[in-house]
Formats: sequence, C-alpha cells, structure tokens
Amino acid sequence: MARDTQDAGSGTAVVPPAPPTPPRGPGGDDGDTAWGRPTSPRTMLSRALSVPLVLGLAVFFPLWVCTQPGSGAHDAAFWLQLALTVYSGARLSAMVLTSKRKLLQGSFWLFVYMAMGVAPLAQAVLGQVPTPVVGARGDLTEAIALILAGCIAFDIGVLLARHRPGGRGRGETRPALVHRRRLYVLVGLSFVASALFVQKLGGPAVFFSSRQEIIAGIEDAGLSQADSQAGQAILRGFGTVPALLSLLVYTRWLVTSRRARRSVAVIAVWSALVLLNCVVNNPISNPRYWFLTVMFSLLFTVFPRSAAMYRSALSLGVVVALIVFPFADRFRYDDKNYKPMQTTSILEPLALKDYDQVGMFANTITFVHSGEGHTFGLQFAGDVLFAVPRSVWSGKPKDTGVVVAEWMDTKNTNLSSPVWAELWIDFGPLGVFFGLLGIGYASARVDRRYARRAVRRTPPGSLVSVLVPLVAGYSFILLRGPLLQATGRVAIALVCVALVTTWKRDGRARMQ
Repeated sequence: MARDTQDAGSGTAVVPPAPPTPPRGPGGDDGDTAWGRPTSPRTMLSRALSVPLVLGLAVFFPLWVCTQPGSGAHDAAFWLQLALTVYSGARLSAMVLTSKRKLLQGSFWLFVYMAMGVAPLAQAVLGQVPTPVVGARGDLTEAIALILAGCIAFDIGVLLARHRPGGRGRGETRPALVHRRRLYVLVGLSFVASALFVQKLGGPAVFFSSRQEIIAGIEDAGLSQADSQAGQAILRGFGTVPALLSLLVYTRWLVTSRRARRSVAVIAVWSALVLLNCVVNNPISNPRYWFLTVMFSLLFTVFPRSAAMYRSALSLGVVVALIVFPFADRFRYDDKNYKPMQTTSILEPLALKDYDQVGMFANTITFVHSGEGHTFGLQFAGDVLFAVPRSVWSGKPKDTGVVVAEWMDTKNTNLSSPVWAELWIDFGPLGVFFGLLGIGYASARVDRRYARRAVRRTPPGSLVSVLVPLVAGYSFILLRGPLLQATGRVAIALVCVALVTTWKRDGRARMQ
C-alpha cells in the first residue's frame, strides 16, 4: 500500500501520484477487458473453468434434480421453475467468472439460485414443500413467472447502471471515511450495548446454549409480546450490530495499515472486539442468516481484493446452501426438543426445510386475490416505521409473512416473505418489475464504486470498503424477508455509520 509522506514544516500530507488509469475496454469495463492487453494466468484459468462451471450450475445439476424419483407434476409451474433455475445458474456462473468483485450482485444470484431455483425445483420434483401452498396451482405458476420477470428486471437495471454517463474524475465526490475519534465512541457503545444485552438475557452462558434459551430470555425480559416487537428488535440490534461494525472497521484498519499492525492499543481493542462478537454474534445463539452475514462481511473485509476468495466464496456458497444450511439448525433447540432429520437424500432437506420463499410468494398472491387486495405502500410504511409503537399507531401492519401465515391459519407464523412478495403485496406486478430493476441498478452502482475503492491503497478508514461486504452479507436476510424483521438492524447500522462518518481529510482524525 502506498504510504503518505508528511511535509515537516506544514504538516500537509503529500500523496504520491496515482498510477495511470488503465484503458477502458468494450462495454465500459476497466483494464481487465482492455484490448491488446496480454492475457494473465488468472484470466486463462477463468476461461478454462467457464464451460464446466456454467454447464454444471445451469445444465447438469438442474437436470440431475429433474431425474430424481418423485410425485411432482410436470406442468407449467415445473417448466417455469426449471427455466428460472437455469437462468439463475447461468447468472451465478457469470458472477463467479467475472474479473471484478461484484459482491451485491453475486449475493443476489447466489440467493436466487439456491432459494428460488434449486430448492423449489427439488420440491417440484419430489412433490413436497416445507410450507403448504394453499391456493390454486395457477397462483404458483404466476409466482414463478413473476420471480423470473424480476430477475430479468434486475439484469436490466444492471445494464442501465453500466451505461450511465459519467465516472471517475475530478468531479467525483470525496469518499466517506471513518472518523478515528468517533470510532472510539462507537467501540465504547458496542461494549456497553452488548453488555446490557447479555445481562438482560441472563448472562454469557445463555449465548452458548441454544436459540431456544435466547427466546426464553427475551420472554423473561417481557419483550416477546406483539406490542414489544420494536423493543425486541432494538434490544437485539444494539446488542449485535455495533459490535460487528466496530470489528469490521478495526479489521479493515489492521489489514490496510502497517502502522496499525504495530500499535499494541489497536491490536488489543481488535482482540477484545473479537471476543465480544464470539459471545453476541456466534452461530449458536443467532439465526443462520445473521451468522452468514457476519462471516460474509468479515471474509471480504479481510480479503478486500482477492478474486480467488470472491470466487471461492460464491462457489462454496452453493455447497454450503445444499449440504450445511439445511442441517445447521442444530442449535435452534435444546437437547430435549431437537429432532434430527433422518435421510440419505440430498434433495429431501431442501424440500422440507427453510426454503419456502417461492411457496410463500404464491400464498401472498392467493392472499391478495382472495379479496384482501394490495396495500399500496402500507406494508412498506410499517417496515420503515418499525420503531413506532402500536399504542401510537393502532393500525400498524404486522410482518407480511405473519399476516399471510395468520390468514392461512398455520401454527408457525415465523415464515419468510421474499422481496418479490413484499413488492407484490404493496404494488402488484409493476412493483415487482420496477422494484427489482431499481435493486439491480443500485447494486451495480455500488459494486462499481466498491471495485474502485476497496483496495489496499485506499485509506484504512474507507467506509465503502466496510459497508459493502456488510450489506452483501445482510442481503440474504433482506431478500428472504420479511422486511419488518430486517429493518431493525438496518436502522441501528445507519445510526452507527452516521456516528463515525466524515468527509474531511483531517490528519488528526484520520485512521493511519
């Protein structure tokens, strides 16, 4: 990493000139696709892997799933599901093989391929689902068609972002940085908030027992009732989010700054934050999707520019989602209530656990068609204003998943509500299309900025280098839904970011 030098008389930082900008290749991409540049061994490796990877994810594996014995009907819904799986598999392969690290786009296609593609395809083949689909078969067909349309809209948004005029130059705004002194305030807040969280739930031992014990601790704290959902979200959020964000910033500081690695104080604080996160953000006491957020964000903070790590993470993500994730609920219950699944099939866990997103979208469509109608933004307003107590807003909507589950009259109301369903219940098909188009556009813009700035020569306090991996990990929760459950941690993260953000390059407050 290039280091700044100081003028002894003025104290002004003198930054070495930046290397010349590489020529832009066809389609607007930078250096890696420029004409006339010699092919690197990494590029040759990507080309060698491209054919087996695309064929494996988009052709051979879906066809293998289709050949398994089962009682599922081969109707329009089945063929649409197969088309969705093939499309998302091809797009995920493109994310793995790209010369740029596209974290948000890669996370999107990893989620779609597994949760909206392979798992529902296995359910269609076996004729088994984790959550009943209560409506007509046509509603399921409509749901799959809308998911596929949303994926196409996402890609259109990416294309619009790619051809947006402008780019780097003198007019580009200064990057947001972490203010070092405010960071110390955030670290102090992290320890205080997490300590209160641990004390409220009964001590550190609870966090190494099971999620069932955590729920019991929340009930003992009086925060399990429907009227206390906001209080529960705030308690969980402040107990976990500041600790994780502080750890990510300090990790980035150590990775990119030789001076920080020589500082005993920085290493000591980082070590304390590691221990704190081992308590409040461990996989035993937290939902699997949140721990996935923790691991994903840490991975790409430690390896900010490793193409090999990026490709490995997406490729291994498929294996984890297939094999590990369905069995990773070992710590959801205590020993008395845990009932392990006895199966020798790789498809049956996908059909019976967790992946209910397509089915719940179909149920949401049936819910709207049954006469309930669209909410025209009311559900989204409830998500944004999650902290408003029901005593103030008597008509405050519940989680979309809970609303549909109660209408279905199911015992378990903790069901998913993917972003497609959230957009549909508010704004219908146009909401799904334009909502996913906007998500694709925003993802491409953020990924491009991250690719430019998340490198070792950027300042250690670069916020985008920390926030993009965090958002990429948390996108699995946002895409799965319900949004009301996800917005609590988002709001607290925004407060923490606002606390430490600065655009000034003050040498006294800069992380070095």
